[in-house]
Amino acid sequence: MEKLKNFINGEYRAPINSQYLENFEPSTGEVYSLIPNSSKEDVDLAVKSAEEAFPIWSSMSKEQRSNILINLSKGIEARSEEFINAESKDNGKPVSLARSVDIPRSIANFHFFATAILHFASESHNMEGLGINYTIRKPIGIVGCISPWNLPLYLFSWKIAPALASGNCVIAKPSEVTPYTAYLLGQVAKDAGLPPGVLNILHGEGNLVGDSIVKHPSIKAISFTGGTATGSIIAQKAASMFKKTSLELGGKNPNIIFADCDFELMIKTTLRSSFANQGQICLCGSRIFVEKSIYHKFKEEFVKQVDNLLVSNPADPNAKLGSVVSKPHMNKILSHIKIAKEEGGKILTGGNQVKLDKPYDKGYYIRPTVIEGLSFDCKTNQEEIFGPVVTLIPFEKEDDVIMMANSTEYGLSATIWTSDLKRAHRVSNQLQVGLVWINSWLVRDLRTPFGGMKSSGMGREGGWEALRFFTEPKNIFIKY
Repeated sequence: MEKLKNFINGEYRAPINSQYLENFEPSTGEVYSLIPNSSKEDVDLAVKSAEEAFPIWSSMSKEQRSNILINLSKGIEARSEEFINAESKDNGKPVSLARSVDIPRSIANFHFFATAILHFASESHNMEGLGINYTIRKPIGIVGCISPWNLPLYLFSWKIAPALASGNCVIAKPSEVTPYTAYLLGQVAKDAGLPPGVLNILHGEGNLVGDSIVKHPSIKAISFTGGTATGSIIAQKAASMFKKTSLELGGKNPNIIFADCDFELMIKTTLRSSFANQGQICLCGSRIFVEKSIYHKFKEEFVKQVDNLLVSNPADPNAKLGSVVSKPHMNKILSHIKIAKEEGGKILTGGNQVKLDKPYDKGYYIRPTVIEGLSFDCKTNQEEIFGPVVTLIPFEKEDDVIMMANSTEYGLSATIWTSDLKRAHRVSNQLQVGLVWINSWLVRDLRTPFGGMKSSGMGREGGWEALRFFTEPKNIFIKY
């Protein structure tokens, strides 16, 4: 059985403690590789190599760093089929989704920030008769990037690319549940010409290697995407050490549907926004609010189309949903469905585990689930489930749906469906979220700020926001 290794100082290395974790293939429920369960000693080794590499990397011109990162993006593209199949196998998502979303967007992340750094300008402020201020931005030094399992390489690269482009050295930890594409990335980075020690990739559990990254005194900033509870712990530890912190956390996103919407486009998009990646995207619209006058029409058509979504193994070209990421996560989702029933919810479709034929009979498959009859403030409508489960809630007044949409502790994203431009602006302005899509979903422009309000996180990623996060401003005054 293959044993993955850490990528430290430009080389693959076994964990110092010789401890490994089993890596399960979600579609079959079988172990297919072992990954390092790294420790503080591995982090210390990675930091030492990063400290040696930082003067070299940070002193390179922007053009040199840009060329290397462009080579890196081309390296992933050249091996795209290998990355696509690895992502699908590791995560359980359909191969078609990894081919259309995960790997292309990972390539785009490196290419975007490779070119963005060339246009990242500083500021100056003239003081008439006195002098001039100019502001320069310098790389922080060594930064920690910790990414989740739902979009493994996509979100891994989303953090690493701007950190590297800015001149930092990176200690990166992918999720221990989906380590494989991050493992492959090490060789691509080396082939692209990235100097040893600039990018170090460590595998293992969050309470060991992740905690060591957060607490290491030489790591000056932490970028984390994951659960809100873990984010809270990281925030407390990082704050006590005065580290810069960017946290992209959970969501319980509202999908608000008004009667004057483009019904056909809305239904098609709502299927995606509900169940893409088995509902395991922080931006999925898990609470569907429907104006009462079209509620029954929507429910009938939506449930009919959900029933037609094929749950199958990731290699099936007709699969719309693959397996969820792990057995514990499957059991968590099923327990939430049970709670919804206890709260009085009616299962309109789904709500059960799916058993496939061998060799997928032990895989983690769940039928896409639609629930109605629950109050907006019940547990099911307040807590993040992060699976193929949505609730339907009718509304009559605009003010009521805004109140219900804002009622959770989360504030990541929202979707609004309406043909009324004034209403679209009005409702968007009142929603307590960081991103709003009007008559669309998951349209991403890498130049725009990404992040949430309330318990959905702090800070923003993307575009200039990411480059600002991974640099420190310094103002310099010159007297005339």
